[in-house]
Amino acid sequence: MTFIPNGFSGSLLAKSRSIALAAALAASTAIVPAGTALAQDGETITAVMHSGLRVLDPIITTAHITRNHGYMIYDVLIAMDENFEVHPQMAEFEVSDDGLTYTFTLRDGLMFHDGEPVTAADAVASLNRWGERDSGGQLIFDVTESLEASDDKTITWTLSEPFAPLLDIVGKQSAVPPFIMPARVAETPSSEAITEYVGSGPFTFVEEEFEPGVSVTYAKFEDYVPREEPANWMSGGKVVNVDRVVWTTMPDAQTAMNALVSGEIDYLEQSQIDLLPILEASPDVVVEVRDPLGYQTMGRMNFKHPPFDDEKIRQAALMAMGQESVLATLIGNPEYYSLCGAIFGCGTPLASETGSETLKAGGDPEGARALLEEAGYDNTPVVLMQPTDVTTLTAQPVVAAQQLREAGFNVDMQAMDWQTLVTRRASQAAPADGGWNIFFTNWMVPEISSPLINPMVNGRGDDAWFGWPEDADLEALRDEFIAADDAETQAEVAERIQAHVIETVNYVPLGQYLTVQARRSNIVDMIQSPVPVFWQIDKSE
Repeated sequence: MTFIPNGFSGSLLAKSRSIALAAALAASTAIVPAGTALAQDGETITAVMHSGLRVLDPIITTAHITRNHGYMIYDVLIAMDENFEVHPQMAEFEVSDDGLTYTFTLRDGLMFHDGEPVTAADAVASLNRWGERDSGGQLIFDVTESLEASDDKTITWTLSEPFAPLLDIVGKQSAVPPFIMPARVAETPSSEAITEYVGSGPFTFVEEEFEPGVSVTYAKFEDYVPREEPANWMSGGKVVNVDRVVWTTMPDAQTAMNALVSGEIDYLEQSQIDLLPILEASPDVVVEVRDPLGYQTMGRMNFKHPPFDDEKIRQAALMAMGQESVLATLIGNPEYYSLCGAIFGCGTPLASETGSETLKAGGDPEGARALLEEAGYDNTPVVLMQPTDVTTLTAQPVVAAQQLREAGFNVDMQAMDWQTLVTRRASQAAPADGGWNIFFTNWMVPEISSPLINPMVNGRGDDAWFGWPEDADLEALRDEFIAADDAETQAEVAERIQAHVIETVNYVPLGQYLTVQARRSNIVDMIQSPVPVFWQIDKSE
């Protein structure tokens, strides 16, 4: 049975590699880290995630599949529950009366997968690296006086001025969580990817079985000591009840659904909406919505290169696009999507749809054409990256390309798999030299619900999220938000940020939609969090 949250209604490829699936299901004979369980006849959960995994460093990218990988093998100091309240995870915490000193004390029993204990020095190195890349982390380090390991178990974080959202940012569940790595790994420059994948989380990464983009295997870490509290979203006890978890890639939605119905796989992270009747007809499959707020889909432009280095041309592109066509093509069933022009997501405390009128009205191609002419657009090609292997990302580029062409843009749509796009979007090269002009992506609404955590609401140029806008006015508005004394003032500043983001076309919000997961009915006790996790989950007979 499919669950649709109340109030969420209205206007909201390549065959899989069967050889890869067989390989993923095969038992490993590889040597693995101490404390790892790899019993050949132990319980294995086989999952088809929304994308193949290639990028293994969860700090240098915001790709959800890499974040999901991060939660499998790493742990975090503090974590949020379903009420967005922060709790101790690896560490207890205290805040001084003046709000300037945060003390984190590591709990007993923390061990890395190589057998070494987790120390405060590891946490400090990890936080420093994270703070260079994460939008919220950058704000914290702007007011950081010192971050040091007072002893092996104590991290002391001293600020030059109070920063009330610190715990919420460090404890956030997504975008870039501050995963704790060994200091030797975390000392890798944040501009480079790590090459060693040693965590302290509930699973180990079985590197010998890793086939980039095809299959990844995780094994239970026997020496992991869970917290005693019940698991709740990212917080609480991460008790592992299975021996192995295998993620296998099946780009074709029909193939993945058939595999779930037949029992070849156990879990499907994202189900194609128009194929849901296949799953709903099976008595052995449970279909459910994971998160009532869902995702926002959006377009992001490259501010460094023509034509989108020109604000008027960005404005013309926004004016050309309409949400309804994108969402109808992407999702189909209007019960699962909603028109929404709020950069912080509809259904959140800071939601405002100021400036999004043309987006919600279906676009204005004639107005966009006139604005292009006024801007002196010279037919510079727009390199639009088109992922072809992720169900929730295939429609947006095709629809947007057509909308942009109707407005007079010269669009060069280039097909690639999502992980290639994730790698390429980090390049600041000119589009003709392997760079890009625009791509489309999706964020969980909780990830974008505040200017402190929304990765795209960042005007720090080369230190901003991919696209790299340099926008001092936006940064000043974020400072105002931080300084706001009450929720009413925060909401007023957030509305001005909304207007500014739409005016400068920091990005293009294209509406909200729900995702539907499916699992075999014998897969039980799966945590209902927006991030799919594999602790607590069990496989009954």
